Amino acid sequence: MTELADAVEADAVPAYLPSAVLDGAAREDAIAMMRRLIAHTRNKTTDQAESTFEEPVDNYLDEELFAAEIELIFKRIPLPLALSCELPTKNSYKAIEVVGVPVVMTRDSKGVVHAMLNVCRHRGSLICKEGTGTSRALTCPYHAWSYGMDGSLNGIYGEHTFGEFDKSSRGLITLPVVEKAGLIFVCLTPGLVIDIDSWLGDFTPVLESLKLDECHLFSSRMMPGPNWKVAIEGYLEGYHFASLHKDTVFKTNLSNTAIFDSFGAHERVSFALREIENHLDDPEETWDPTANVGVINWIFPGFSIAGGWRQRMAIGFPLPGTSVTESMTEQRILVRTPIPDDEQEIHELEVMRDWFYDVTYGEDYITGFGVQKGVSVTGGKTQIFGRNEPGVQYVHRTINRLMTEHHREGLPLPRVIER
Repeated sequence: MTELADAVEADAVPAYLPSAVLDGAAREDAIAMMRRLIAHTRNKTTDQAESTFEEPVDNYLDEELFAAEIELIFKRIPLPLALSCELPTKNSYKAIEVVGVPVVMTRDSKGVVHAMLNVCRHRGSLICKEGTGTSRALTCPYHAWSYGMDGSLNGIYGEHTFGEFDKSSRGLITLPVVEKAGLIFVCLTPGLVIDIDSWLGDFTPVLESLKLDECHLFSSRMMPGPNWKVAIEGYLEGYHFASLHKDTVFKTNLSNTAIFDSFGAHERVSFALREIENHLDDPEETWDPTANVGVINWIFPGFSIAGGWRQRMAIGFPLPGTSVTESMTEQRILVRTPIPDDEQEIHELEVMRDWFYDVTYGEDYITGFGVQKGVSVTGGKTQIFGRNEPGVQYVHRTINRLMTEHHREGLPLPRVIER
């Protein structure tokens, strides 16, 4: 990680480059969003929830509840574990560990996407190192068993000496997978069925309007963080911009000026960019939402798409780590045009990459580590979320709802403050 002062290059921030992605219904929706934000900017208001909301701090600390969250949420719902552009060609793959589960996703020689446990069926060795690549086969480094890109067992080193068994029963363990709107969704439990249309619901056209399937991956970087719920809260409100991000995000975004929309388990939180103050009285036909509205499209439980209307965007996905106090975020930079050869454009993308990492880690997550320490000494107390933090309230209500809907006997439920 670079130092924050170096990344922002003497207080510079990444350029917000518009794109032509907004058209038709998507542009009409964006104009309506800008209309709401102009009203808030003029009136110094923001979207609000019906009331404040309290979340018991024990929900950030309880190891048994944390284990239940993994079982009841992360192993049951479709997780967007890859972008389509991370498997850009036939015979490409991505390997990643998700809540302790090693997963490999592939695009086979016919272009079909698969997901499997990244575990050899001989002796349980991990097959692929984490990351992306291309290959015609997945070969275990331990004893060189070889699997097709669809997970079938194709080759056994020294097969004539090994002995007979049913090779068809020793393919990689497959996971439910579906590709939709430029994303690859995987369920970590073999045998479950992904109904992606029901899961995304009305959020589908919002995601499709971003045209992620036409994007290109510039960079991917992993980032450690605090408890996954502490980590995700910072993405979903702009109340902290003026204080925590005064030398970074606050230079381009107004603080505490946002709109909120929910779509089933998912949500969209949109912030007023400073440029909007220059267009409060302009006619609507001249508006450019890409220059005035900063949008976070949020796929539950935590896939954040920032700047999805622009030429360059940042993708973050915080996931629980190995204990209740840890998380790990995969942060990616996407562009709408092929990766350039021009040194200046490459430099600008590198500045953007480092800026987003340093702001997220050096400001949000470092503060989050402090929050984690703070809640550890206030057991039995609560966090309180204001009416001006509807996105954070909504994600906690969604967690609590899904934990109840998926509950199994013997597993704990979140503590809930009844109003």
